[in-house]
Amino acid sequence: MVSFDQTEFAWRKSSYSAGDGNCVEVASAGDRIAIRDSKNTDIPPLVFSRESWATFITAVHEGAFDRK
Repeated sequence: MVSFDQTEFAWRKSSYSAGDGNCVEVASAGDRIAIRDSKNTDIPPLVFSRESWATFITAVHEGAFDRK
């Protein structure tokens, strides 16, 4: 696992968040995108390259994970 300082990330939640603490937060720093559970910020986030994240987001938009 790659070590990094989480303080370099500017975490943000979706404006669609219900405000009940059940949120996923996303942040970017340099060439990395990180996601974490807003309730468990002590757990290391998942960190992806920008290219991997873009591939994932494109697949979501194209419905690759929709139940059929």
